[in-house]
Amino acid sequence: MPAKKIPSDRLIQIVSPMRVKYKDVFSIKAFYEALHEWLLEYEWKDLEEGSDKYERFYGERVRQDRSKEIWIRWRTCKKAPDADYLTYYLDFDFHSPAIVTMEVIKEGKKLKTNKGELELTIRAFIEENYKETMEGHPFLKHFKDLFSKRIYNKTIVERKKELYREVYALQTFIKQWFKLKRYQPYEDTKTLFASEAYPSHLKEK
Repeated sequence: MPAKKIPSDRLIQIVSPMRVKYKDVFSIKAFYEALHEWLLEYEWKDLEEGSDKYERFYGERVRQDRSKEIWIRWRTCKKAPDADYLTYYLDFDFHSPAIVTMEVIKEGKKLKTNKGELELTIRAFIEENYKETMEGHPFLKHFKDLFSKRIYNKTIVERKKELYREVYALQTFIKQWFKLKRYQPYEDTKTLFASEAYPSHLKEK
């Protein structure tokens, strides 16, 4: 759920929880930096400061074999374009059951990286902000459903489609970074951060 508590009747869930899982060799730090850059490019912010401090929780447990189990939560938001009464939210939940530090040889150079599994769950919501204002008004509170269906419905439908497309563009970007198969009709995009995922079937011989 978003960083702040929002009544369920003001939240529209855009897609079912979207999960991307990768298990092989990759730099977890490089992936976080690339994802952070993507969010900045699309103008996502944190709720409290309106900056790029998305992280709400970080936890890790070191195992006897020196591998780490990691949990991370990012919470982001932004105003819907041309609709100040709507807010977009993207929630990210990272979980690595066991990840270790290792080295690989890439183009003749030794690189420090990681090996393990990462599962990323993404949830997307739209908040109907106007309902909060109407609920506090002795007269207008009786008409919030009417406003949703008659006044704001067309804009809400358009914004749901827009956020839906952005979420799937995000999923495509993540799969592209991890060199996973992609089926969405989006072109590959160039970013400031090159992929540092090294799937076993693509390793240099």
